[in-house]
Amino acid sequence: MSKYEIIDCIMEINKTARQEFLDQFSKEDLDLYLEHLMEVDLEEISLCA
Repeated sequence: MSKYEIIDCIMEINKTARQEFLDQFSKEDLDLYLEHLMEVDLEEISLCA
Protein backbone atom coordinates (compact mmCIF):
# COMPACT_ATOMS: atom_id res chain seq x y z
CA MET A 1 0.00 0.00 0.00
CA SER A 2 1.09 3.54 -0.59
CA LYS A 3 1.46 6.01 2.27
CA TYR A 4 -1.81 7.67 1.32
CA GLU A 5 -3.70 4.38 1.14
CA ILE A 6 -2.46 3.61 4.66
CA ILE A 7 -3.57 7.06 5.82
CA ASP A 8 -7.02 6.47 4.30
CA CYS A 9 -7.31 3.16 6.17
CA ILE A 10 -6.22 4.79 9.43
CA MET A 11 -8.81 7.55 9.01
CA GLU A 12 -11.51 4.92 8.39
CA ILE A 13 -10.77 3.29 11.76
CA ASN A 14 -9.73 6.36 13.75
CA LYS A 15 -12.34 8.98 12.84
CA THR A 16 -10.47 11.69 14.77
CA ALA A 17 -7.22 11.28 12.80
CA ARG A 18 -6.45 14.03 10.32
CA GLN A 19 -4.44 13.66 7.12
CA GLU A 20 -2.35 16.77 7.87
CA PHE A 21 -1.18 15.17 11.13
CA LEU A 22 -0.60 11.70 9.69
CA ASP A 23 1.41 13.14 6.75
CA GLN A 24 4.20 13.93 9.23
CA PHE A 25 4.99 10.25 9.81
CA SER A 26 6.96 7.80 7.69
CA LYS A 27 5.21 5.04 5.77
CA GLU A 28 6.74 2.50 8.15
CA ASP A 29 5.42 4.29 11.24
CA LEU A 30 1.97 4.59 9.69
CA ASP A 31 2.00 0.92 8.77
CA LEU A 32 2.77 -0.02 12.39
CA TYR A 33 0.03 2.28 13.66
CA LEU A 34 -2.48 0.78 11.22
CA GLU A 35 -1.55 -2.72 12.41
CA HIS A 36 -2.12 -1.59 16.00
CA LEU A 37 -5.49 -0.05 15.15
CA MET A 38 -6.60 -3.21 13.40
CA GLU A 39 -5.61 -5.34 16.42
CA VAL A 40 -7.50 -3.06 18.80
CA ASP A 41 -10.50 -3.02 16.46
CA LEU A 42 -10.59 -6.83 16.39
CA GLU A 43 -10.32 -6.98 20.19
CA GLU A 44 -13.28 -4.60 20.49
CA ILE A 45 -15.34 -6.72 18.13
CA SER A 46 -14.60 -9.90 20.10
CA LEU A 47 -15.49 -8.18 23.40
CA CYS A 48 -18.84 -7.06 21.98
CA ALA A 49 -19.75 -10.51 20.64
